[in-house]
Amino acid sequence: MSFPIDIREEAGVRTLHFGSDWIQGAMRIARPWNLELDYTREMMAGLLLRDAPPRNVLLIGLGAASLTKFLYRHFPQTKLTVVEIEPAVVAAARQFFKLPDDPLRLRIHLACGAEFLARSDVQWDLILVDGFDPDARAGALDTLPFYILCRHALSETGLLAVNLLGRSRGFKASLGRIQEAFDGRALCFPSCDSGNAIAFAAAGESVALTLGELKEQARELKRQTGLNLLPTLTRLEQAQTCAGGVLTL
Repeated sequence: MSFPIDIREEAGVRTLHFGSDWIQGAMRIARPWNLELDYTREMMAGLLLRDAPPRNVLLIGLGAASLTKFLYRHFPQTKLTVVEIEPAVVAAARQFFKLPDDPLRLRIHLACGAEFLARSDVQWDLILVDGFDPDARAGALDTLPFYILCRHALSETGLLAVNLLGRSRGFKASLGRIQEAFDGRALCFPSCDSGNAIAFAAAGESVALTLGELKEQARELKRQTGLNLLPTLTRLEQAQTCAGGVLTL
């Protein structure tokens, strides 16, 4: 697998492209640790659903390393493992997007995410899946067997977060596969303006948080990291995603 890597800059924002105008990742040059794109911020909403920060995180798909850098910066006790299939993406993240070089806290594997999980016996507190080819196809990362692998690889408090392209025709089918793998314990946040929709799933300890509790968690996360997920919770409330005002997983 190989495709052209294209780096662009405009108005202080550097973007990663795979030979097209579609943005695969972005970094505001003055704030390289911040999450520039809406959907990357929403992928961090899993941090609101558990009391303690994740100790062991698996990221499948590196892109511009936005999620990796945010977790690395704000959660120093968290061990990060990144699986990326394309070596040129890792090289671009190092050269242009300030990917940290810290083998003790951050390990990079060049592999297919599905194959990596099939071989791994590690239990993860958080699995983040954000892998697409230049044609916006997720391939093996959007199959029932892969989502079943994710379920078995989660710890008792583990959560899965998956970036789904909400405007694509396969979106509902993708969510259906996640729900099947997790016995219905999955939900999807309303699409961002970009069309990305983030699905979350859990297999161990149940999640049942009121919107009020989620907002309190969001205010604390904002205080600690600067990340503001209150607009996301407002959209959740308006879309009536949470039955009875309670987010349940």
